[in-house]
Amino acid sequence: MEKQVRRVVTSHEADGKAVVLFDGAPAKINARPESGVKSWLLWVTHSTPADVSGSRDGADRTIGIPPPPGGSIFRIVDFHPTDDKKLPPDYMARDMGADHAPSKTWPPRHPAMHRTRSVDYAIVLSGEIDMLLDDSEIHLQAGDVLVQQATNQCVGQPRDRTVPHCLCANRRQGSLIGPARKQERGTAWPSSST
Repeated sequence: MEKQVRRVVTSHEADGKAVVLFDGAPAKINARPESGVKSWLLWVTHSTPADVSGSRDGADRTIGIPPPPGGSIFRIVDFHPTDDKKLPPDYMARDMGADHAPSKTWPPRHPAMHRTRSVDYAIVLSGEIDMLLDDSEIHLQAGDVLVQQATNQCVGQPRDRTVPHCLCANRRQGSLIGPARKQERGTAWPSSST
C-alpha cells in the first residue's frame, strides 16, 4: 500500500498571528525508477538565516539531491529494491554533477556512491536499510538516526521486503573543513591491491 504523506506548514499573518499556510499532500513527489528512489519534497530554504516571510510554497520547485548553497532540504524518501547491476558505475556522480562525485581518495564501490557538501540527517521511520561507506557498511532499522558529514556514501538495498521509509534533512555547507576537505583535494584513488 502506498504511503500517504500529509505536510503541514505554518506561517504568520500581517499582525503576527500564527496560521496554517499549507495542509495536505506535498507539492512535489519525485521518482527515480532506475535507482528505486521515490521522494516527497517537504520544504527547501535558500539561505541562512531562512526567509520565513511570504506565502510561497518552499517545496513547489524542481531540485536535485543536494540542497542549494547556504540552504536546506527536508524530504521523505523511500528506497525500493532495484537491480544495481543495470546502473552505470558512475550513475550518481553523472546525475548529481562533478561537485558531488565521490572523493578522489577512494574509488566508488557502488553506482550510487556520492558525496554532498552537506550535513545530512536521516531517521529510518520503517523498514531496514544499509548505508555503504568507502570500505564498510552500517545496518539501519526503524528508529535509527544517521548524521552523515559530507562523506562518500550511498544507501544499499533494503534487507527485507518492507520498503524503507526515511525522513531526511540536508544542510548545505560552504567550504569543507577537516578530513572531508583533505579528501576533496586527493589526487588519486589507492590501488585495489593495497
